[in-house]
Amino acid sequence: MNGFFKSVAENALFAAEFLLIIVVIFLAALALEKLADKKSGKKESAFSTRRMAVTGMFSAIAMILHLLDFPLPFAPGFYKLDFSELPVLVGAFAFGPVTGIIIEAVKILLKLLIKGTSTAFVGDLANFVIGCSFILPASTIYYFKKSKKSAIAGCIIGTFILTLFGTAFNAVYLLPAFSKLYGMPLDSILAMGSAVNPLMTDGSIISFVACCVAPMNLIKGGSVSLVTMLIYKPLSPIIKAGK
Repeated sequence: MNGFFKSVAENALFAAEFLLIIVVIFLAALALEKLADKKSGKKESAFSTRRMAVTGMFSAIAMILHLLDFPLPFAPGFYKLDFSELPVLVGAFAFGPVTGIIIEAVKILLKLLIKGTSTAFVGDLANFVIGCSFILPASTIYYFKKSKKSAIAGCIIGTFILTLFGTAFNAVYLLPAFSKLYGMPLDSILAMGSAVNPLMTDGSIISFVACCVAPMNLIKGGSVSLVTMLIYKPLSPIIKAGK
């Protein structure tokens, strides 16, 4: 834990930006959920005891899955794939986008407290923001109209946004931030992509994210969507028991 607070102090500005992004995404999820509740006439609080219990349990599961990340052969070693969005999406489908965003945020906080950060918070910010780019649209679409078709549509659209946004966010913000905070020239980072991915031929940042980042996000969104569609229906009555 001392390492976590030391990292916060050393990267205070970036940590503050991270916190601000969490607040903005949470408020967006809250506004969307309130709009859906108003249209449907729902009265349930976004902070009910049942929701908080599910949030705690699913956050712990998501954190464990997040720690079980692994590298992919077509991307540099600092890019790792994990399936921590699976319990996040299940929780968001059960109780709405606000619950999903809270689970996502608590997952990252638990990981930082237990393991700290090895990427000056850049990787942690990436995991949170890119995860939310998938969870927020997928769960919002389902929350407005709860049906199998809307769940499938939400997962497809969420995967598309995850892939598109995650790729662009890496190119525009994350890779330059990682380069600056770590003192590593951007060209050196791009060269790491060229070394493991033969499809990256021109050494540009666009080629890097298209060949290394986009496939990873597509795999993540597609696999989490598929497993969620298979397990959500049998799990739903258990999750919502006593709701």
